[in-house]
Amino acid sequence: MDDLQYFKDAAASNEWSLIWPEISVGLLALSLLVVEMLVPKMKNRLVPMIAMIGLSVITVTLVLSWVGMGVSYGESFAGLLFQSGFGESMRLFFLLGGLFICFLGYVTLQGRAIPRVEFFHIVLVVTAALMLLAQSNHFVMIFITLETVTIGFYILVSYFRNQPISLEAGLKYLILGGLSTGLLLFGIALLYGAAGNPQLAGATAEGLNLQALRAFLLNHGDHTLAVAGMLLVLFGIAFKVAVFPFQIWVPDVYQGAPTAVTAFLGVCSKAAGFALMIILVTRTFNVETMTSITVPLLSLMAIFSLLYGNLTALTQQNTKRLMGLSGISHAGFLLAGVVAAVHVDWAVWAVVFYLFSYMFSSFAVFGVMAFVEGKNPGEGEELIDYTGLYQRSPFLGTVLGIGLGSLAGIPPLVGFIGKALVFIALFQAGLYVLLLVGALSVAISIFYYFGWMRTAFFGDGPDTEKDYPAIEVPLPKRVPLAIIAGITVFLGFIQVPLAAVLGL
Repeated sequence: MDDLQYFKDAAASNEWSLIWPEISVGLLALSLLVVEMLVPKMKNRLVPMIAMIGLSVITVTLVLSWVGMGVSYGESFAGLLFQSGFGESMRLFFLLGGLFICFLGYVTLQGRAIPRVEFFHIVLVVTAALMLLAQSNHFVMIFITLETVTIGFYILVSYFRNQPISLEAGLKYLILGGLSTGLLLFGIALLYGAAGNPQLAGATAEGLNLQALRAFLLNHGDHTLAVAGMLLVLFGIAFKVAVFPFQIWVPDVYQGAPTAVTAFLGVCSKAAGFALMIILVTRTFNVETMTSITVPLLSLMAIFSLLYGNLTALTQQNTKRLMGLSGISHAGFLLAGVVAAVHVDWAVWAVVFYLFSYMFSSFAVFGVMAFVEGKNPGEGEELIDYTGLYQRSPFLGTVLGIGLGSLAGIPPLVGFIGKALVFIALFQAGLYVLLLVGALSVAISIFYYFGWMRTAFFGDGPDTEKDYPAIEVPLPKRVPLAIIAGITVFLGFIQVPLAAVLGL
């Protein structure tokens, strides 16, 4: 009878209306398969449009629901989920990310003899899983959603199955992804075992619930199994966000994956990992004994990520590998923000703002890369392929300049504001070494970002004598890039709209 009552109480907490955006994205993914069966002749054009229009409607509806009814707070689904302003912000992030990835996929897959419907279907499924991951309040939910995302990326990374470089990238990501999953799962098992030990005061059978686990750690944060479990969980997540020393997979996987998937990995997968790290570090693991371990450890990882990413990017000539290596340095900035959030509460929102600024800036660059690259493996991916880009396509050259300038943190673009907020948080938290290394990293990054811009605007490259063809971008495909570039510039001057949406 007690067990039956437990399930009745759990069922009563299943408020399906709270996850209507995720349900809508899931139904949208299923509808693409229906469209493929019903109108096979039109699927090449119709499916991407349905995916993009559907995500746009869900995004607008979500924002309007915030305006009309506000943001929900509290546990639901028997503690599996926790609604908060942070979770809602990340929901919006992944919806916008999924929308632009669908656009990039539409551009990238054009003219290729490869299935299209499955690509957009998987992108939507991964997007819905990412949205749930950002609201997770239970290790079961974290593991299921994270593995749904990871399995989706296993497929997407090697989606160009007729290209050996893509298959190689998929295999490398599969092997190292399995390693990270093992670390994460082993860490969860150790935490659950420690929290459920009946010989310890305050032991709980709900050790997989993040709030119940925190209550246990308040009394037993120095328990050997608990500390080991925490470290393994953080190491498993560190692979997803590609921070040092778990970044070794990045250059090869980024180069071999389709450009749209590279953008998806570099932006949305990274954001999911940091959302999860914020939840764990600032809520569950934020007890005195554990912060004495996590803060120095994460600080060192952030410092080495900043230095490694920027220094290795200095001599890189492949643009995908360059974006991957620079992404490691951005992961270092975000990790520094997470460390600051342990001491300064508002630093969480500095990390969120940085994620949004990084998304807009990166998508501007990846959008240009999708138009410059060729149909053959490696074609159009080298820096020399951007020689005189501004003369060949003033529109693409301008968008590229805005995106790279923002990634470098040049005012008055939004990337400058994102870095400034992290620096302020580090200063208030007294993390002066991280602040100094971050400032040094910005200076180093200017060399390779501006080197790319110099090649694109002034044709200053090794193949200046080669006659590169003009690049035509149809008006419908210009609109998304123009919007992304416009937002990157606008938010550099005025942050009020984004701050209002995020509830800052």
